[in-house]
Amino acid sequence: MAQVLDIVSLRSLVAVADCGGFHRAATTLLISQSAVSQHLRRLEKVIGRPLVERRGRGAAFTPDGQALLAEARRILTAHDDALRRLVGAERPAVTVGTTEHAAALILPAVAAALPEHQVRFRIDRTRRLDDAIDRGALDLAVHLAEASSSPGVPVGPLALSWYAAPGWAPPAGRAWPVVAIEEPCMLRRRALAALAAEGLDPYVVCDSGYVAGVLDAVRSGLGVALMATAASTPDGVAVREDLPPVEPAELSFRARAGADPALAAAVVDGLRTALALA
Repeated sequence: MAQVLDIVSLRSLVAVADCGGFHRAATTLLISQSAVSQHLRRLEKVIGRPLVERRGRGAAFTPDGQALLAEARRILTAHDDALRRLVGAERPAVTVGTTEHAAALILPAVAAALPEHQVRFRIDRTRRLDDAIDRGALDLAVHLAEASSSPGVPVGPLALSWYAAPGWAPPAGRAWPVVAIEEPCMLRRRALAALAAEGLDPYVVCDSGYVAGVLDAVRSGLGVALMATAASTPDGVAVREDLPPVEPAELSFRARAGADPALAAAVVDGLRTALALA
């Protein structure tokens, strides 16, 4: 049989299913979104039929895609078990979800807290992280406590700052354009409330599904954004000290049922140390 189901492509297929879309699958696999798309096209060429239909930022599997997904999980399990038997055991794996806010702080802190483990990250919205923890798709998760409907272990405060393009000035009058993550977003609500409390008339001029999009819009001069305080100011933006201060956002930690409590404790300690030093 000439057709071959590529292992790397099958991993991308499973990641799209588990992460709910191409962008999040790419982030989890540490590859580009175009690479994920290429992997799925390669599988579609082998099968001869469409496997996934894009729906906005998400993706829906066709019946053929669902059938291949089930086979892919079995193939990958057999493949990985064979490697463990032949090559030897890998470091134990742990999957950690984190909010995109302050990911540059959270990711290295978690990795440093688990040196004996192979850590795989998933960056996502808080509600999706909660759902993944409840389903057992994630081992551990760090998110904004205020955005979660599930109780978690307090980790520490995440400082917030206003950012705008260097030299940016608001339009005349009380109207203030704000760039924010699309709803539901706790920082978006805090930004609008803080500006309104100063007698201004804030409005969302641009919203994005991801922090990277917010930064791009701010760099272009569309408006101001309330974001997690960065260790170093991102390129192309400046901190605005003339806007009302906003209380820090509390970070919270959750572990799936049955997760190793020692791992959870190590991550919480590592995050608390990192936040204290930030």
